[in-house]
Amino acid sequence: MPPKAGWATPMLHVADIRRSLAFYQWLGFETIDTQGEGEQLGWARAHCEGGALMFLAQEPGHPAPPALMLVMYTPDLPALRQHLLDQGIEVSEIKYPGYMPSGEVCLRDPDGNFLSINQWGPAEHETWLQRLEERKKGSG
Repeated sequence: MPPKAGWATPMLHVADIRRSLAFYQWLGFETIDTQGEGEQLGWARAHCEGGALMFLAQEPGHPAPPALMLVMYTPDLPALRQHLLDQGIEVSEIKYPGYMPSGEVCLRDPDGNFLSINQWGPAEHETWLQRLEERKKGSG
């Protein structure tokens, strides 16, 4: 088998790393590592169950990179949505699109990056595993 990349970690260019870390803490991320002096962090890494994000400070005078879309999952979307609303974070109503029939909400982080948070519990995971198995059988 040829070598392959793995453990992809999105990196977000942000205006204020501490502000971003505080925001993502409300989504369940824990700050794991930082680099920089005093209040001026230049880089940080945060982990959550099954994922990670890195943050890189925008350099003065450089144009902001385009916004990034992050897709995240939770086993209890209504509870997470209410938690975010309780923190004063603007979040959409739960929608039920065809690609995520168990529900999704949308919001933006402090730097305008778009987040889609989807319901993903045992039922969704089992359905996904069954679809994968059916595809394997169909192509074999």
